[in-house]
Amino acid sequence: MTDLLTRTPSAVRAVLRSPLYRGSTVALFLSGLGTSAAAPQIAQFLVKDLGASLTVAGLYYLTNLTAPIAGYLIGRRSDRTGRRLGLFRLSAAAGALGWFAIAFSGQLWMPFVISAVILGFAGAAASQLFAAIHDELAASPTPAGDGVVSIVRMALTFGWVIGPVAGSYLAAQTSLRVMLIATAVCTLAQIIPLGRLREGAGAAPATEHEGPAARAHVPVRAMVPLLAFTGLYILVYAGEPIKYAYLPIYMNEQLHLPAALSGAIIGIQPLVELALMPVAVVVARRTGMIPLMVVGALFGMGANLLFATTGTAVGLFAGQLLMGGVWGIFAGLGIIVAQRLLPVAVATASAIFITAPALSSALGGLVGGIGAGTIGLPLVFLIPSLFALLASIGLVLLHRRVGNPA
Repeated sequence: MTDLLTRTPSAVRAVLRSPLYRGSTVALFLSGLGTSAAAPQIAQFLVKDLGASLTVAGLYYLTNLTAPIAGYLIGRRSDRTGRRLGLFRLSAAAGALGWFAIAFSGQLWMPFVISAVILGFAGAAASQLFAAIHDELAASPTPAGDGVVSIVRMALTFGWVIGPVAGSYLAAQTSLRVMLIATAVCTLAQIIPLGRLREGAGAAPATEHEGPAARAHVPVRAMVPLLAFTGLYILVYAGEPIKYAYLPIYMNEQLHLPAALSGAIIGIQPLVELALMPVAVVVARRTGMIPLMVVGALFGMGANLLFATTGTAVGLFAGQLLMGGVWGIFAGLGIIVAQRLLPVAVATASAIFITAPALSSALGGLVGGIGAGTIGLPLVFLIPSLFALLASIGLVLLHRRVGNPA
């Protein structure tokens, strides 16, 4: 606890002093705010404004499958040139253009094409900021480096806490198209906090150690630990779309919980996550990051077991508290581990890791739909529990191979 109290203020001071860290924190908050405002509303927009069926609206989320490809291409370009912030601005501008185009779409096919072709590149904006932060920390090392990354990552999570509520309110007061325009504005506004900051002017370029290697071709074999880690992260994250799709239905239609209680159960997770992210960084210094993630994956297994078996509000609250622990660990440490598993190409590593939730959403949506139709609610939550168990085993094996990435 003493370590937490002494290191956290130093990380906060480092963020406040650095134009790059400070600007990235605000930019990622805006990114999370805009994206999370639109995410719960996009299917409703497709149905109400463009006449899609519920089945067709659900297929929209499959357009996220292009995000890892776009992120990888942007990451490779970034590692070859070192132009993190230039590519960040281009990605943010592409995202804004995409959301504006969706907001003014008049045909059902348009959001699908726009999301697959343009918004896939928008997701690379955050990865470029994390790559720039890594470069700066490598050029000017500080004992609070991991804390800096955690604080910046917390800003993204905080945006996701506020965004769904803000998006729902704005859509109710105006229209879904206005809400999508607001998402576009937030996406474009990411550029403002960084101003005219350039690599080498408060945002260091790739270090001498990383530069030549990053400009060379990175063999697939060197990427195996990163790809394995990302795959295990996908297994853990796949429980989120299943939970958000079916836990509210389970609480409302089978348990008949009051709306306020159901909302409190859903809302407790991000609050716990935010509180635990800086704690996870401190604990990981003693345990190692991957071993702590093993614990996090086991939390996920336990949480989903509670969802599947308890049938009480207390059990669901306990499950959500455990899920807050899962994401307090993975959200705070995941990007750091990913970069350390491929240190010669940190932008590529960042892009691959950050776009992994798109694959998780597709996996979770697919198996969740099949599971809900076969074994029903609440037993469908046994599926993400099994995924989390497999992820914990895989993380143990990965740790034995790579040790504690440094």
